[in-house]
This record gives sequence, C-alpha cells and structure tokens, in this order.
Amino acid sequence: MSEARANTPVTIPDPYSIPLADLTVVDPALFQQDAHWDYFARLRAEDPVHLNEDEEFGRVWSVTRFEDIMYVDKHHELFSSEAGITLGLPNSRSKERENFQTSNFIAMDPPKHDVQRATVAPVVAPSNLANLESTIRERAGAILDSLPIDEEFDWVDAVSIELTTQMLATLFDFPFEDRRLLTRWSDVATAGPGNGISAEQRRTELLECLAYFTRLWNERVNEAPKGDLISMLAHGKDTRDMAPMEFLGNLILLIVGGNDTTRNSISGGVLALNQHPDQYQKLRDNPDLIPKMIPEIIRWQTPLAYMRRTALVDTLLNGKNIKTGDKLLMWYVSGNRDGSVIDQPDNFIIDRPNARHHLSFGFGIHRCMGNRLAEM
Repeated sequence: MSEARANTPVTIPDPYSIPLADLTVVDPALFQQDAHWDYFARLRAEDPVHLNEDEEFGRVWSVTRFEDIMYVDKHHELFSSEAGITLGLPNSRSKERENFQTSNFIAMDPPKHDVQRATVAPVVAPSNLANLESTIRERAGAILDSLPIDEEFDWVDAVSIELTTQMLATLFDFPFEDRRLLTRWSDVATAGPGNGISAEQRRTELLECLAYFTRLWNERVNEAPKGDLISMLAHGKDTRDMAPMEFLGNLILLIVGGNDTTRNSISGGVLALNQHPDQYQKLRDNPDLIPKMIPEIIRWQTPLAYMRRTALVDTLLNGKNIKTGDKLLMWYVSGNRDGSVIDQPDNFIIDRPNARHHLSFGFGIHRCMGNRLAEM
C-alpha cells in the first residue's frame, strides 16, 4: 500500500456490497477505522479459507475460523515459518528486502527453531517468573500511584508502555535509564507504510539497536553466565555464534514480543472495562475475577492480529486446494470471534467460563513462549 493511501482517510465500503471474490482484509485502513469486524464475520460465514490473488503479494489465503487457524498453527510440517511470519514487503519493494534481511527463531522451522527457542526459554521458566512477580507488582503499583488525578493523561504512554518497557529492560538487564530506546526500536521494527519512517531510517535505527546490544553482548560473553536474555544468547551453545543480522532478528523478536503485544492488551483492557461498565462494576465488586478477566482481555483485544505461514506442499484446508508456496494468514483476531467455538464471542465477559480457550498465544511449536509472563 502506498504511503499516500495510508495517510489519506478512506471510506470503508460495506463488506456485503463487495463481490466475495474481491473481498480482502489485507488493508490497514480496516483496522485503523475499527471496520474489520464485519469483513471477518462475512468470511467466517461464507468463505472461511479465502483466496486473494494479488499482483504484489501473490496467492494469499485468509484463514478466519478458529479450528482452521489452529490446524495451520499446529502443522509446521505442512505450513512453514521460514519465509516469514508477516505478509512482508510487496514485490515492488523486493530490493529493499534484499538489502536488509534479518532472521529469528519464530521465523524458523525445526530443528534450528527448537534449539534457539530453548536457549532463551529459561527466562520465563516458573522459577524465574516467581522471582519476577514481586518486581512486576511493585512497578505496577508505583506507576499507578504516580498518575495524576482529575486531569487528562496518556494511559498508553504512562502505563502500558512504561510498565512493559521497564520489564523488558529487566529481562535484558538493559541500562534502565535508556529503556525507552527499547520502545522506539519496537515501534520502528513494526512500522508499516505511511508512518513517517522511511526504509533508510528504519535500517539506520535498527543497526543502532544492533550496535548497542553488541556492546552488551561483548560485556556478557566475558562474564559468568547470568539469567538475562543477552547472557543466555551469548553463552548458549546454539546461539553464541550467531551472525549479526540473526542476532538483530532475535533481538527484534524478543523486544517486540515483550513490548508490543503486552502494551496492546493493557491498553485494550482498560478501554474494554470503560466501554462495558457492567463488567467494570462486576470487577470492582469481586476482584477475585482477575484471573479470568486477563485471558478474556487477551482474547478480546487479540494483540497480534495475524501471523503468516507458507505452504510447503500442495494440501487441502477446509476443502480448499492450497498450493506449494501459497501464503496463509492466520487471522487470530477473527478466530477469537468465532461463534462456533466461543460462546457470545462479541461480548466482553470477565467471568467467562473456559476463558483461556483463545488463539492469541498461538498453538504448536510457535506458541508464545512468554504467555505466562504476559498474563502476569
């Protein structure tokens, strides 16, 4: 999508006015205007595995029902992550992609995926989570206590970003005074077209991220192994010899995974409670509902809208012929509103039975490594 189009407000047509074959959900404007819900509802009802043949992206399937998404996610031997987990750049920008390529373990298949993930998994092991719990509680309390009363403030920046960035700095043992660099690098890494960040600026800032973390790596590799992510990577037998761009790719993965998604859920949760005053009152009357409310927020918000796979073989999915090389977008944001699996999916219910039955953390070998930390 061009930057001009991304910056220009567009009128979103009624999805039922569009011929089904021409319907696409690959349009940032749908999400910017919160207009995507009816599009996904129509696809779930009429064409849950939906093909768009695009000049720029090729054959792209939108997978919109809960069970189909779970099937793709669980069958890595059929649907690969190696070619990327996002739609990526269009063909017209292929040179830009060639000039700046990174890799990370979420965009890998076994066996390399397994050993790299295993290297950093101890940071979210139960014993480490127990150690982190008091830190999280203390910081959350301090941030909330610092908020102004009876005046407007930016919740996303003051609470959601600040808390997640503090915790990310702790996981990396990153210099605390520079922690907002992590926020910036996360924003730059995930920036889409039309956001004011050019390809060259993105490249420059992410190389600055690499240079900063390389200094930390060089310090940690000469110290005894510790429990932070950089030390784990520097001393891990399967990660200590990573090439610089692979190191950068894994840094981006860990920064975005620990920052973007959690801050989206914290923001979406406080918004949902204010949009549903009956549920907010239910919470005030019974704070013991928090353990059920949290997964409901994560389902409701769906902090990661989709993830991509690429077909390794010709195969069938819900009656559709998927060809080798086709791209499949697992639309978690749609599957989490699938009424055939989730009762009253369009309602925000903080005491929902079986609240953890959602797609937001994925399934199979790529299920979110930090899901328990995220909930905490």
